[in-house]
Amino acid sequence: MTSCFHCGDPCDEEIISQLEKNFCCFGCKTVYDILNDNDLGYYYELEKSPGTSPKLTEAKFDFLDNPAIAKKLLEFDEGGTQVVSFLIPSIHCSSCIWVLENLNKLHAAVLTSQVNFPEKTVRITFSSEILNLKQLVLSLAKLGYEPYISLDDAQPKKRNHNKTLIYKLGVAGFAFGNVMFLSFPEYFEETEFWLDQFKHLFRWLMFAFSLPVVFYSGQDYFISAYKGLRSKILNIDVPIALGISVLFMRSTIDIILDTGSGFFDSLTGLVFFLLLGKFFQQKTYAYLSFERDYKSYFPMAVTQLFRKTTGAYSEAQTEVHLIKKGDRLLIRNNELIPVDAILLKGDALIDYSFVTGEAVPVSKLSGDKVYAGGKQQGGVLEIEVLKPVSQSYLTQLWSNEIFSKTKTSGFQTITDGISKQFTVAIVSIAFLATLFWLSYDPSKAFNVFTAVLIVACPCAIALAAPFTLGNVLRLFGNKKWYVKEASVIEQIAKVDTLVFDKTGTLTSTHQNSIIYEGVQLSEEEKKLLSTSLRNSNHPLSRSLYKDLKRNNSHTLDDYEEVVGKGIFAKTAQNHIKIGSYNFVTEIVSELEIPNNKQQTAIHISTNDSYKGCYIFNNEYRNGIEDTMQRLAQKYKLIVLSGDNDGELEHLSQLMPQGTEFYFNQKPAHKLHFIKKLQENGKTVLMMGDGLNDAGALKQSDVGIAISEDTNVFTPACDGILDASVFTSIPNFLEASKRGVQIIKWSFLFSLCYNLIGLAFAVTGHLKPVVAAILMPLSSISIVVFTTLMVRWYAGKSINNE
Repeated sequence: MTSCFHCGDPCDEEIISQLEKNFCCFGCKTVYDILNDNDLGYYYELEKSPGTSPKLTEAKFDFLDNPAIAKKLLEFDEGGTQVVSFLIPSIHCSSCIWVLENLNKLHAAVLTSQVNFPEKTVRITFSSEILNLKQLVLSLAKLGYEPYISLDDAQPKKRNHNKTLIYKLGVAGFAFGNVMFLSFPEYFEETEFWLDQFKHLFRWLMFAFSLPVVFYSGQDYFISAYKGLRSKILNIDVPIALGISVLFMRSTIDIILDTGSGFFDSLTGLVFFLLLGKFFQQKTYAYLSFERDYKSYFPMAVTQLFRKTTGAYSEAQTEVHLIKKGDRLLIRNNELIPVDAILLKGDALIDYSFVTGEAVPVSKLSGDKVYAGGKQQGGVLEIEVLKPVSQSYLTQLWSNEIFSKTKTSGFQTITDGISKQFTVAIVSIAFLATLFWLSYDPSKAFNVFTAVLIVACPCAIALAAPFTLGNVLRLFGNKKWYVKEASVIEQIAKVDTLVFDKTGTLTSTHQNSIIYEGVQLSEEEKKLLSTSLRNSNHPLSRSLYKDLKRNNSHTLDDYEEVVGKGIFAKTAQNHIKIGSYNFVTEIVSELEIPNNKQQTAIHISTNDSYKGCYIFNNEYRNGIEDTMQRLAQKYKLIVLSGDNDGELEHLSQLMPQGTEFYFNQKPAHKLHFIKKLQENGKTVLMMGDGLNDAGALKQSDVGIAISEDTNVFTPACDGILDASVFTSIPNFLEASKRGVQIIKWSFLFSLCYNLIGLAFAVTGHLKPVVAAILMPLSSISIVVFTTLMVRWYAGKSINNE
């Protein structure tokens, strides 16, 4: 089969040849001509077939003609120069970067363009006197790099890149290095003239370096400890804050009384390693969003109809959030309906799959109610608004109290779980040792008390979880499971119930399994069927045509498509009806009624004789049966779907025995179902893909969005799973549990260091050099241990395909 030189797609319908190169459409040929004419042919040397066939909907970007709307997208607008940033989901390789950063060679109005590949964005500076924003967007779309513009872009962009942790880590690292350098001579207790002369200066310099470490770099530990104590909770930051305080006060007293150099090296090292652990744990995926709502899915503007004095209507582009009850809107083919409304005019065929999970488009007639979030698949519609976008049935889901809560607020980490016992134990040991020395040698009592609190500071314990979870998080990212934050991994390890959406989660969004039931069609009938389907835009027609495209085409004498019902087509000798069962059997005399009422099907009749139907079954993901069998060994499985139960029998054969099935579930029903499971003591992981799953994902203990393309819309969640690694879900869950086991082993490992340090402390033999060696050594050992164990023990479970 001939492939397109530009995009690599097969040339199914037509082949356009030029300069001994074949193209599938004039769009690809045009892009090639533009690149070739501007001496940018090197584009094709970077990657074979790097282009993407441009698919533009007429008037899709007309809203950019509205200056008020366009202004909200601009980052800079002064003196005829404008700057704008676009999200380009189709950026995927070096050739994409190259062509986008050479836009100035394609259009003189483009001054500069810079691609941020991780975030899939391009920032373009252009002359608004030559090129307006709409023309720029259309130019990008024609190149195959259509910008994704949504209602979320209407709000001012807030870049929340908090670099405070980096600054604090830098201060602590700088101070730690200098204090170690200044305190090094004191470790050997050698008598040397110049050292004796500058000893006091060096000690006060160490004091000065420790001030920003305690009061700036370490301030978060004091704040967290204070909040914990105020809430009557002994979190891990309480003993850490206590250890920092005692280290600083004891060291300050030592240099004031000239009894020693203090423990400033241990103090600065402690804070540095703790912050290093925080930084390592703070893995982020800048190009992914885990907090999206309906605004990321809805259009920025819509076509509004205004009644003139003559009675006719004029069109204007209006921002979606300005639409109010009673307004009249125009919805074109493949446009999204942003509000609840009444259908006034037009044949509606609405795809609600992303909202309800229902896989089949729904037909609506004049006077019917249509809901926000559906996408029109037919012709032009006119609708009258019933509710503004903020009050629609779909957007009301985000008013649920669960969206205002922090999911981890009631979750106790392993580290916080042991902190109470640890704090009580250390303080008790300190007091008991002090009481002993008060009766035996009172001069050592204070030193012993402070030494116990210093050496028992849980630095190694506090580092165990950040480095373990940080390593696991990176391991997941390398395998295409992108987790929002490290604490989610601990929550995953506690899960006992898995809830799956069906459409788009268990099934593939791009494939259908099509089976024909009925009388065998002749070759002539197959050709007529294929030709008729070719002219239809209905998604089921397109899927079936793709399956039948090997058949040659006819020239039709008559063609009519009744939106929501079916197709009538005619040649000189034959005619055919394709569509719903009622549509194709209207004038058929002898019928054999098929037993597939609940199934998605296209029925066929030729020359007034019913032939049969093509039944569409969802194509379930490869390996689903084996994956679910593995999961059923450790978890309770539930399927929670907004679709009908037409595939219950088929799905029951794929899922393990004991799996529970619930169909026709609306978004609010899903949320309450998850809540009820939690009230019954279950820890729930929910996996879904659409807006209809947003509430359930938020309510669940862990919400995972599965996506065919992680660069496009996914609902708010705790993690995003690339659909290509669906079969690895059991491995990811097992790796999470092993990560928690490694943390527990690390606690035992660090306890050994604490016991060794306590032996020095309670006997009154803890010297600065011992603390300087023991505390960094314990921290480094934990870092090495957790890193190696995650790569070997946790990594082995992920790679066990």
